[in-house]
Amino acid sequence: MPYIEGFVAAVPTANKEAYIKQAREAVALFKKLGATRHVECWGDDVPKGALTDFYKATQAKDDETPIFSWIEYPDKATRDAANKAMMDNPDMAKMEMPFDGKRMFWGGFELVIDE
Repeated sequence: MPYIEGFVAAVPTANKEAYIKQAREAVALFKKLGATRHVECWGDDVPKGALTDFYKATQAKDDETPIFSWIEYPDKATRDAANKAMMDNPDMAKMEMPFDGKRMFWGGFELVIDE
């Protein structure tokens, strides 16, 4: 059963092209490590909520746009091995993020419905 890892962050709107460029580079790395699909989404119609929303969750500033992405793996074991390999990759340590990674959140999800 596929396993999904999802990510949410706030990216300075001026860094959109830099974010997309870096994401394209990451796709190749994740696919080498077993990912079957990598999706990156730039916020376009993201409403602000009364209690919570993407902006509050990421502490987005006025000049930032929420992003949502996910990576699909064949199973959790492949995802776990890929994450370990990425953390051990010296090129990842050198990568400069075009956003504040401390405000990014992520998690792994078991697929329960896929229609």
